[in-house]
Amino acid sequence: IAVKAFEMEIIPANRVVAQIGEMLILTCNTTGCASPSFSWRTQMDHPLGGTVNNHRTYSTLTMNPVSAENSHDYLCTVFCHEKEKKEKSIKVELYSFPSDPVIEISSSLVAGEPATVICRIPDVYPSDHLEVLLKKEEQTLHEENFYEDDSTNTETKTVTYSFNPTTEDIGKEITCVAKLPIANMDFEPKERVSSLKLNANFGPQNTIITVSPGNSPKEGDPLKLTCVTESNPPAQVVWRKHLADENIQHFIENNVLSIPHARFADSGLYICEVLNLVTNKTEKATVDIVIQAPRTNTTLSVFPSSAVKQGESVTISCTSADVPAVQITLRKKIGDVITTLETEDGKYTIDRAQLKDAGIYECISINEHGEQSQHTVLDVKVPPQNITVLVYPSENVKEGENVTITCSTYSNPPSQMVLKKVHQEREVILPSVNGTFTLYNVTKNDTGKYLLDVFNEVGNNIRVIEIAVVGKLEKPDQMMPLIIAFSCTTAIAIPVVAILIYVSRKAKINGSYSLVKALRLKV
Repeated sequence: IAVKAFEMEIIPANRVVAQIGEMLILTCNTTGCASPSFSWRTQMDHPLGGTVNNHRTYSTLTMNPVSAENSHDYLCTVFCHEKEKKEKSIKVELYSFPSDPVIEISSSLVAGEPATVICRIPDVYPSDHLEVLLKKEEQTLHEENFYEDDSTNTETKTVTYSFNPTTEDIGKEITCVAKLPIANMDFEPKERVSSLKLNANFGPQNTIITVSPGNSPKEGDPLKLTCVTESNPPAQVVWRKHLADENIQHFIENNVLSIPHARFADSGLYICEVLNLVTNKTEKATVDIVIQAPRTNTTLSVFPSSAVKQGESVTISCTSADVPAVQITLRKKIGDVITTLETEDGKYTIDRAQLKDAGIYECISINEHGEQSQHTVLDVKVPPQNITVLVYPSENVKEGENVTITCSTYSNPPSQMVLKKVHQEREVILPSVNGTFTLYNVTKNDTGKYLLDVFNEVGNNIRVIEIAVVGKLEKPDQMMPLIIAFSCTTAIAIPVVAILIYVSRKAKINGSYSLVKALRLKV
């Protein structure tokens, strides 16, 4: 039977590459020897840094975990029956490149403000071979190597880079590429990469308000105001509106302000205020909204009153506060005759009002969306004037005849009339409804002066009438009762006949009194 020769081997052979922190097992194996004895040592007799386990025909040296101190040449010696000796060595080469780089931003990125990117490469060995590259997308920002480093153990290496981010950088990637290229050392990976998307905080900026359908919509149309701004993170939005008294009205916190049916009251200055809570910056935008509306608040006023006395001053104002700018017209209507009046700032002044100034005044405001009109009646009050008194058949009559006195006058409001006889023991006063006074079968006792007092709230006018009664008629049985008829009719002398029908009707006096019956009351 052939006897095998005594041989030995180390597994793995000659050279092994191991990563620090992992487990490494070296095996010394023999053949051709039934009871070999093993020993392990390092070159220069450094500590083994591991655990030896001897078995029948092989021995193991276990390093768990392997560390930088295990970077040696290891020698395994085998004796067979103390006669034969064999030994072999193995070189242990170590590295550490356990994880990808870690990228950090020193603080919250704010567009336009300096920021620092930090790339950390954990537990590198040997660091004198480390190369680091920082990129933004495909643009190289920074390169750094550690060729001069003399570290003898694993270390975390740090690369920093400062730059000013812009709004265009948002969403772009910052990449850290770490390489550990060690010649003749076979391990993977020799390159590790990490990326981080930039999220720069900025704004608000370029804030504007868009208006649909436009800044001057028609009343009743929908109105939508949108506040547009550039901000990261998104800005908070608050709407405000300046009121006429300069107070501010607050609206909902939303970038869109919708008014389903715009009203004239919705006109005003709208303010959009945006706030970025991260950058702590605010920005405002404004827009002036003018609702186009037909006339709704045309005003026609008369000062001091729509009823004035003759000779007083009166001002008629015709105005409108609506928009857009309107055409304001003040005119006077007399029947079908319309006269346009010249105004100054919407005002028409009559320095001394006369009866001819009475009538209907109309204020008309017009714009492209419609028109509105208001009207008022100016009443000019005048005292009784132009009194005419007619006596029929005459002021000298015979006993038994009839006498009629007719009176006409102009006044506004209608006049009242009182007739009284002068120098009587007991004065008789007769108020008139229609101005007619009748005396039947007059006698000489009816001779005398009669006062006719015509008056209204503005003033009065008095006329004196002298009646003379002489001799009886030849045929007494044919004597007719003498009738004194006072018929005074007051009428309003207003040129505007069609307009002041109501006033003129009021001026007519209807009714009658018997002077005979009144005289009999004295007896």
